[in-house]
Amino acid sequence: MEERELKVVLLSHTPRPLDVIYAACRQCYSHHSAIDILDADVSLEKKETLVKKVIDSGHESPLEHVSFTFAVEGISRACSHQLVRHRLASYSQQSQRYVELDNLPFVMPPSIKANEKARKRFLKIISELEASYKDLIDLLSSQNSQEDSRKYLEDARYILPNACETRIVITMNARELLHFFGVRCCTRAQWEIRRLSEEMLSLVRSVLPIIFDRAGAKCERLGYCPEGSFSCGRYPLKEEVLRRNV
Repeated sequence: MEERELKVVLLSHTPRPLDVIYAACRQCYSHHSAIDILDADVSLEKKETLVKKVIDSGHESPLEHVSFTFAVEGISRACSHQLVRHRLASYSQQSQRYVELDNLPFVMPPSIKANEKARKRFLKIISELEASYKDLIDLLSSQNSQEDSRKYLEDARYILPNACETRIVITMNARELLHFFGVRCCTRAQWEIRRLSEEMLSLVRSVLPIIFDRAGAKCERLGYCPEGSFSCGRYPLKEEVLRRNV
């Protein structure tokens, strides 16, 4: 068994993302062709000013024309189960049906790692599950030597834990990323997907700062916390902001 650490790489993104968003924004309010707008000699400052104005007005559909693709390693199945709930995205995930997990890779929560007794107990369970997983594969293959070997893997995987590491390729458009960061960068988000979202945010900020510099938890964009009684206290509640503005 082997503990794995989070690794996130930005594989690719839409070329000239700011230009594409600018052309889409202008197309909505201009009789000119987006083709001509894209290649027009316009300063960076003018493009950023218009894009910021349009996005701040709540018109976010131009962001859907720009996408980012990430390769992610070192996340648990518990994390990926949360990740794929974001349905306006594309995913290609490592299969436990076709890939046998040698030297069972796993992710350990910080709370368990910080508690020596809990850490030892966790590692013991992972070790036992790894041995049982291999035993099941051997037992099934010895009794059904004529069958497709992947059947052994897909049945043996039933005992694998949520702690198992998985690898996944993710593609999201910029609008969905803003939503993803708003939900998953929140202090109330589960620790692992929050760490993943923060790594992804750092990568896209370097590519498209005009869109993502202010991205993050919803409170950071709104200026108030929409979580009500569940607020962590970093920002005032919406009701408090409304009272101040009365």
